[in-house]
Formats: sequence, structure tokens, C-alpha cells
Amino acid sequence: MKPVGIYGGSFDPVHLGHIITSRILYEKRDLEKIIFVPNRISPLKQNKMATPVDHRFNMLKLALESFSYCEVSDYEILKDEISFTYDTVCHFKKIYDKIELIIGYDNLIMFEKWHKPDEILEMVKLVVMKRKIDRDQTRNRFFEKAEIIDTPTIEISSTEIRERVRNNLSIEYLVPKKVKEYISENRLYI
Repeated sequence: MKPVGIYGGSFDPVHLGHIITSRILYEKRDLEKIIFVPNRISPLKQNKMATPVDHRFNMLKLALESFSYCEVSDYEILKDEISFTYDTVCHFKKIYDKIELIIGYDNLIMFEKWHKPDEILEMVKLVVMKRKIDRDQTRNRFFEKAEIIDTPTIEISSTEIRERVRNNLSIEYLVPKKVKEYISENRLYI
């Protein structure tokens, strides 16, 4: 049986960078599928207000509906508490034998600050997306345990998209068309 990829984050909003890199990982890691898990409250971003989770969930569903290898899970958003990856991994471990936890290189640098990082690694293979612009300056003990995969450098960020919407600038080619329409119809990020 092939492993399942778990890809968590705020996805505020999901953008083409998320989709392109997930496709690369799906192919390079020979995964059964990738499950996108939007968080309700990120432990490391508790002081930042995210867009209401129902909007982030709906945008993910719209963005990924035509990709058969992708699913969206509401596991973290149904919990009215901080979204710890450890709890999410425990949940999915009851369903799938092999899990690959997909994180960005910036998260690997901070992985020691995560809730129960050693316990997470007992249950999953840690797969890290690394772009050519990521530097190896800051290393920790988790680097040796991670599978680092070169992924394309795609200069799109959710922060930039929110800022562009606020400034009435186009987000064409940054997000899928249905996500762009959803943002407009629901007057998000204004």
C-alpha cells in the first residue's frame, strides 16, 4: 500500500503554489493521495486572525475538486481548539498505515518548537518541501530524520494575495479561478 500525504496549514487562501508543489510531491513520493488539512487555530500563529475556517475550507474544496489525488479533511476545523499536528497525525494513523507529513522548509527549521515533535516522527515520515532559495543556515536534530525534496520555487504567498485583494489588484494566475470568484463573491480580504 502506498503512503498517504498529510499537508496541513492555514491555506488563507489556498494558491497555485500549494497545488503545484503538492502535485510534485504526489509524483516524487509515489503517494496514494494527499489530504489537505486546514487548521482552525495554528499553535505558532495564535496571535494572528485567520479568515473564518468555513471560507478557507470551501476555497480548498473548490481549488482541489478536479484533482483526484487530493482530499480535504475537516478534522482540525471541527475541533474548537488549537490544531496540534500530533493530534491530527494520531487521528489519521487510525485510518492509514503509512503517512508522510508534508511541511515546508521553514517549518523544519522550527520543528523543535512543535508539540511532541519526537512522537510525531514515530508515526510518520517527515517530507520537507525545499526550494532553491531556502538556505541551510539553521539546522536542528530533525534535519537528519527528514526527507528533503526539491520543489519548484514559486513566489506566491497567501499574505501577498490578501494584500493584493485589499489594494484592489488582480490575483489572476495566483489562485485557481473558482477561488478567485469565491473571494470576490464573499468579499474576503477587503
